[in-house]
Amino acid sequence: MENRKISLFSLVGIISNTIDLISPVLVNHHKQVAIIAYNLAKEKGLPWSKQKEIILAAILHDIGALTLEQRLTALDFEGKNLEDHMKTGYYLISEYTPFKSVAEIVRFHHVYWRGGKGREHNGQEVPMESHLLHLADRIAVLIKKDRGILNQVDDVYKKITERSGTMFMPELVEVFKSLAHKEYFWLEAISDTIPELFIEEKEADKISLDDANLLNLTKFYAKIIDFRSPFTANHSSGVAATAQELASLAGFSREECRLMGIAGYLHDLGKLAIPVEIINKPGKLTKEEFNWIRCHSYYTYEALKSFPELATVNEWASLHHEKLSGTGYPFHLNEEELSLGSRIMAVADVFTAITEDRPYRRGMDSKMAIDVLEQMARNNELDSQLVALVKDNFSELNNSRIAAQRIAKEDYGQFNYRLVAK
Repeated sequence: MENRKISLFSLVGIISNTIDLISPVLVNHHKQVAIIAYNLAKEKGLPWSKQKEIILAAILHDIGALTLEQRLTALDFEGKNLEDHMKTGYYLISEYTPFKSVAEIVRFHHVYWRGGKGREHNGQEVPMESHLLHLADRIAVLIKKDRGILNQVDDVYKKITERSGTMFMPELVEVFKSLAHKEYFWLEAISDTIPELFIEEKEADKISLDDANLLNLTKFYAKIIDFRSPFTANHSSGVAATAQELASLAGFSREECRLMGIAGYLHDLGKLAIPVEIINKPGKLTKEEFNWIRCHSYYTYEALKSFPELATVNEWASLHHEKLSGTGYPFHLNEEELSLGSRIMAVADVFTAITEDRPYRRGMDSKMAIDVLEQMARNNELDSQLVALVKDNFSELNNSRIAAQRIAKEDYGQFNYRLVAK
């Protein structure tokens, strides 16, 4: 992996692509908004640095809409009560320091122009880029998937231009007008592919895989995954710490342990496609609800498989619910097909889940946790040698988990405080 670089847009895109799987009507929404926003920014003559910020903001703009209801409400052209998801998205994105300017764009992306009053919102200046993102987002929600795109141009044009000066900044509506008669603008908006610059961006916009920035980015992902619910607020950090420590005890190299930590932060990426209402349910899930849950590890696999550089990370992350008996999910692999790394992640996930505190119950003590792990090993669900390693090093592993989750819990507390603060 040394000296290999990977597209920042692509890495960020795995978040929005996964979130959009939560409903068929939302598939590709973030990507569509990003393409429209990119073309508006390019037509306006903004420099590449600003175009990049707008694209990243578009790719992430609805991550603050945590529930399925919030996502569907945001599809209403003149949607109401969108303040909460703007604010939540802002604070989630700002958790990653390099995205501070991106977060500012998302913070105000549903603010109306209102004859110029939209230059400010709640006493704060609204960036022009936020108004551009708002326009791109509203164009996207007007496009119907069941109708030919060029047959919709007149209707979309009419709705947008009629609201110049009220919903939208007039200067940006003029930019839209200059694009609206060009077929490529509409055809790109519904395309499964993306403009060349999304893929062939400058080397400076790519992330080196041997850079600590990749670890920081995956920690950012973990917050987006976990901070959706108090039930999972620090789960990924616990799994990452446990898996990395267990890998070290199993004889993995320092580099492999680092990758194991990254895999731990990403293992529940697919849960972004699961309604938070199901994740938040403290009681027993219905069959239909559990079927939703059974999808998440496959979605993790799908999100990461387009990155050959992360093939090992993907294998370890996405197979954490497979069992040696072949009765796990989603691929029903057996012990001959599961690598040691995947087995470590499976043990780390169970270990963390049963020892961590949840809002509705306390974590298990060492005796109870070891009993559960040993029973699963006897059932040929978990690797018995790894379970024995956990038993022999329980305190060390648990202390690593507790330390990592304490930091994550503090971060989540600060995040929640900012959300409720006036």
